[in-house]
Amino acid sequence: MPLTVALTFVLGFLGGDMLNHQSGPTTAQKKFQTILNLIKKDYVDEVDLDSLLEKTLPGLLTNLDPHSVYIPAEDLQSVNEELDGSFCGIGVQFMINNDTITVVEVVSGGPSEKIGIKAGDRIVSVDGENVAGIGLKNEQVLKKLRGERDSRVKLGIRRPSAKKTLTFEVTRGDIPQNTVTASYIASPGIGYVKVDKFGRTTYDEFWQALNQLKRDGAQDFIIDLRGNQGGFMEIAFLMANEFLEKGDIIVTTKERDYYAQKGVQADGNGNFKDSQVVVLLDEFSASSSEIFAGALQDNDRALIVGRRSFGKGLIQRQSVLPDSSAIRLTIGRYYTPSGRCIQKDYSNLAQYGHDILDRYNRGEMFSQDSIKLDKSIEFKTMHGRTVYGGGGIMPDIFVPNDTSGITSYYINVANAGLLQKFAFDYVDANREKFEDATSVEALEKLLPPDDSLLRQFVNFASRNGVSARWYYINISHDLIVNQLKGLIARDVLGYTAYFTIVNRMDSNVNRAIEELLGGGAAFPITDTGADAAPSDRQ
Repeated sequence: MPLTVALTFVLGFLGGDMLNHQSGPTTAQKKFQTILNLIKKDYVDEVDLDSLLEKTLPGLLTNLDPHSVYIPAEDLQSVNEELDGSFCGIGVQFMINNDTITVVEVVSGGPSEKIGIKAGDRIVSVDGENVAGIGLKNEQVLKKLRGERDSRVKLGIRRPSAKKTLTFEVTRGDIPQNTVTASYIASPGIGYVKVDKFGRTTYDEFWQALNQLKRDGAQDFIIDLRGNQGGFMEIAFLMANEFLEKGDIIVTTKERDYYAQKGVQADGNGNFKDSQVVVLLDEFSASSSEIFAGALQDNDRALIVGRRSFGKGLIQRQSVLPDSSAIRLTIGRYYTPSGRCIQKDYSNLAQYGHDILDRYNRGEMFSQDSIKLDKSIEFKTMHGRTVYGGGGIMPDIFVPNDTSGITSYYINVANAGLLQKFAFDYVDANREKFEDATSVEALEKLLPPDDSLLRQFVNFASRNGVSARWYYINISHDLIVNQLKGLIARDVLGYTAYFTIVNRMDSNVNRAIEELLGGGAAFPITDTGADAAPSDRQ
């Protein structure tokens, strides 16, 4: 049966129909079936054809385009959980510190909180099996802690305040995965929202964040999509709709029937049509991030700040196969309101895979002049600004990768994970002191002076293999201290506190605030000349 299922899928895929009984198998289908029969009948060694097909399918899809993929059955659940907005588990955020699973945060209202597990607890056994000091990786820990809803897992916990190992039996439940990881008032009247991916719950989270910020006094918004590699495109439509007027085009799509173009328009019911908006992008912003940014840019509703986005303009549809594996097959292309397809060239798959590195090597992350821009693929926004297709969303304002404060010392401690380890150990040793800190301001008052915090970290790094080099440490002083404070705040208060602190030194966020305060993100605006490009606004 598994062979029949797999063979039927492959033959149908190659032929374009699922073995239509009237027309019969195509030549390609017959050829593929003959090859499999020969391998099964005559190959010198016995071959597991199921395994052979599992290895063959990924390569088969890769030959179509870079984003059509095969998902094995054993991986499908975890792949889907990334976008579904929840998973079944025990409700903790953990890190592996000194080869021990250490609870960093307990999900509020989750199974672990209900039975008394606390941040700082060390998980030393799972269902009686030792998990400490054996070199487990994050993926292995996830498999042990996650499971079916209402299933139970017995945890052995070491707690600094307890002399003996504690035992907790946790009943797994649905754990929400937040895709909007931070929202706060970045400057008077300006709200900041960080969106990590476009999952099933992202629009609801986004809408709630915007409305809470509005209640807190925000009139204008910074939407941070840096590093956001996309997800469900329908979520991007809903989010863009909040800022657009009725009838504004959000996106158009073209599938196999090239002339069957479909369009999505705003319904005019958005709550933030009068707000100024800045969208932050970088080279890792892809897919739905680019749909959202392109919709607002082409309708002259947002200023795009940062660096050129990834350049993914293809649409995938996931189909589950009879053996519970799946394929995500490219079924169309999308176009921004001005008509741009921002998909970058993928005729050379090897080059496509190295595109980000190639951009870095030619200096694109640091100099606007290094960006390869095809001015032959030119389009106009709703109010006449010139924008370009063929490889990502170009920012209206280019902000180079900020390397200030980055030295060999900083790179060494960052690569070794010592910033995070120090922050966790510091919080772990001061949990009682931090219990009453409910805001970033209150927490910062409990921290030592910057120079003292830095010295403590340098001593910690020295004990962990990175020698003090004070010439470079002094250059990186502000960056290290800012990162340490942010990481400590994350471990005490969560990710919003982290971004509240680290964004103080973020050149993209600061430029966005400057534009919003100065009215630079107010539209409509038009080109000042025929050759003016969005990135000319400096």
